[in-house]
Amino acid sequence: MKNPFVVNCRNFSESNMLRPFLGNIGHGFVVLSFVFSLIATYFFFLDSKKENNFFTWAKRAFWIQSIATVGICVSLFLIIFNHYFEYHYAWDNASLSLPLGYAISCFWQDQEGSFLLWMFWNAIVGVFLLFTFSKGKKKAFADNLHSPTMVVISAIQAFLASMILGVVFFSELKIGSSPFLLLRQSMPDLQLWATNPDFIPKDGNGLNPLLQNYWMVIHPPTLFLGFSLTMVPFAMAIASLWKKDYKSWLKLALPWSLVAAVVLGTGIIMGGVWAYETLNFGGYWNWDPVENAVYVPWIILVAAFHTLFLAQKSSTALKYSYILIIAQFILILYSTFLTRSGILGNASVHSFTDLGLSGQLLIYLLTFVVLAIVLIAIRWKDLPRDQKELDTHTPDFWVFMGVLTLSLAAFQVILTTSIPVYNAIAEGLGFDLNWAMPTDPIAHFTSFQMWLFIVAIALTGLGQYFWWRRITSKKLNELIAPLIITLLVSSIAIILTKINDWKYIILLTASIFGLVCNLSILTDLFKGKFKVAGGVIAHVGVGLMLLGIMFSSAYERTISINMTGNQIFSDSEKESRENVLLWLNRPLKMGDFTLDYRGEFVDVRGVPGYIEKKYVKPIIGSGFKGLALAPITDNNDTLVNRFDTLAYEAENTYYQVAYSDSKGNEFNLYPRFQVNESMGNVASPDIKQFWNRDIYSHVTYVTREQDKEWSAPMDYNVALRDTFFLNDYVAILDDVVGVNEIDGMELKEGDAAAVAILRLLERDGEKIMKPTFVIKEGQVWSKPVVSNELGVKAQLSRIDPVSGLFTFSISRSEREYIVLKVIEKPLINLLWLGIILLIIGITVSAVRRFQIAFK
Repeated sequence: MKNPFVVNCRNFSESNMLRPFLGNIGHGFVVLSFVFSLIATYFFFLDSKKENNFFTWAKRAFWIQSIATVGICVSLFLIIFNHYFEYHYAWDNASLSLPLGYAISCFWQDQEGSFLLWMFWNAIVGVFLLFTFSKGKKKAFADNLHSPTMVVISAIQAFLASMILGVVFFSELKIGSSPFLLLRQSMPDLQLWATNPDFIPKDGNGLNPLLQNYWMVIHPPTLFLGFSLTMVPFAMAIASLWKKDYKSWLKLALPWSLVAAVVLGTGIIMGGVWAYETLNFGGYWNWDPVENAVYVPWIILVAAFHTLFLAQKSSTALKYSYILIIAQFILILYSTFLTRSGILGNASVHSFTDLGLSGQLLIYLLTFVVLAIVLIAIRWKDLPRDQKELDTHTPDFWVFMGVLTLSLAAFQVILTTSIPVYNAIAEGLGFDLNWAMPTDPIAHFTSFQMWLFIVAIALTGLGQYFWWRRITSKKLNELIAPLIITLLVSSIAIILTKINDWKYIILLTASIFGLVCNLSILTDLFKGKFKVAGGVIAHVGVGLMLLGIMFSSAYERTISINMTGNQIFSDSEKESRENVLLWLNRPLKMGDFTLDYRGEFVDVRGVPGYIEKKYVKPIIGSGFKGLALAPITDNNDTLVNRFDTLAYEAENTYYQVAYSDSKGNEFNLYPRFQVNESMGNVASPDIKQFWNRDIYSHVTYVTREQDKEWSAPMDYNVALRDTFFLNDYVAILDDVVGVNEIDGMELKEGDAAAVAILRLLERDGEKIMKPTFVIKEGQVWSKPVVSNELGVKAQLSRIDPVSGLFTFSISRSEREYIVLKVIEKPLINLLWLGIILLIIGITVSAVRRFQIAFK
């Protein structure tokens, strides 16, 4: 954590009138939200007993807590956006250099903000749900379930509000962690407060470099909206068990489940795209424990809405629906516990540190676990039973097989992901378990998940045929046509793509079978039943996703093969083999491409593309402002004049790598590298997308100017046109010319300046260096120039007018280079297309089911 001592301070009296009170206002809203969540819970509970009509009072209480929740959000946003760094949350997460988009991400970077984001969406979802219970909408959901449903939702909101309550009882019992603490409240032991109680840091820590991506502006809100939506079918299921009304909840729970699956799935996918574009492990999914913890409830939710489709007519499906709907929300709470309790420790790059709320989180989780288990255990014997067993020739059977497969996939993931929990439980019981997470999580999870999804995609084809074609034991021959087409298409694909691994041949064949069956059904539905085609579209998307995952992962190709035999990384032979060293302006041929590292660039705000770093001079102490050393133009428009002050992303450096192939195709990629002392250095890739592949590039090592070690300068006395030798280079002094200005400063009478034209001959041609010598206001100084390409620093240190000799001080260092990894990911667009179709398909189904519910 950054020490507030090292930054300058401003006087507290500069604050506007509201500024000193924002924390108290925000905390007041927290208390109001918590109290009225409890009041709403109590009134909805009273109304559920139907002894008195408390629904109106309960609804008003819920509205008040919702307005209070919005008030909390507004208060925290004002603190962050106005850079009120006397508040710990703003100082710890925001900084003056962050643009607006990333400043928004500061809101949910820490735990308190993420809980608040969840509360905000819960309030919105709860208010919308109350609207659906209003007059004219009641027939979509039984009247006797309104208040019980809202009891659960209000209780959830009360638990979340308690997480940011930030109060301490009896000096030991802490309830929640407030986002509105002042620095002097969060760090009271600092000696600074005794001498300067009004101290305010001039700048903050800033945003985690991993979160400085546009996906992080939209991914967390989408994910937490998904979290909030999952509570609706859960609350409806609990309400129906409570009131022994086992059918009325299904009509509205189904579309809410579909919407929750769409939004939560979209949030997860956004996280995958963020990882693909920002993290340097070379993919979109790394089986990180936090990723898994969110993926598992989504898989269970997908399984749940499949059983909900059948639950109206099948008691078995009804029982499975209760189990799965309850499980998906409990798993959301479990994922929250895993992520925020600190139990994962170093097992995940996404986990939060423990704020001392692990006990509170555990109570939150166990409350709903115990409530759900006890309630369903009590009501289980009352649930209706089917009179006959499932027939393998019915659609229901194949749906259940698919549900079972998805459930097994989820179970396998959560079983491994929970290893740190097993260790913690064992430690609490007094013995060491010391189980370790898989050393290669990708191989571990893929070895199970691939086979389960092979079964799942095959079942989507069979299930659709049994559902729409009404296949019976006497009509099994209808499956012959899709099987023949599958074998034919698979054979062609295997030949064209040169797949030779038997596991991937099976995966390819199963995926194509699912696609053939679903596309066949989709062709029929397009003739007039498109509104019911949502499931088929989603299944087509799943088939394409599996193909995209297989090709882009199993058949990715490393382009950057190191053919020199040099060990770039002493601790990894594999990484040394798969990374290449690119010298500045030294093209290197690799496979189909020739790569040329062209130098360092920065991102200037308001300017398209990237600008060479040498043309932006940092303004010391500003953090994110610089001086333009040359005009910046876009076509014929001058965007920034020379010596104008500009804003730029000072902490990020982009490394331009020019690609060209034998066909004359050319493009530039700009992988990013950020040096961040407080949070660690971060390398982010850049990607060139083609219709059939991605070229994925990221730097694994860079040379930095401040890390260079220069040799002691050596002096060379030369005359005009003289030649002298600098180790590998031949240097020629072509000329020394007088100039009237230096770095934009005009010379006055009595001043003088000269620029030497120094030509260096090397392997690939020649380079020009222009050191300067200045006499200004009686002071003599010289400005060295640096050629990072040659690793040479030249300074014209003396001019002898008598002898006509010029003295150059020359220092040598390592030439500038980067280490680059380049991967080709074939047919990855099948994955993105499949994801889009999956989202569209579930959305179509959700819209249709809402229409049915409100007819």
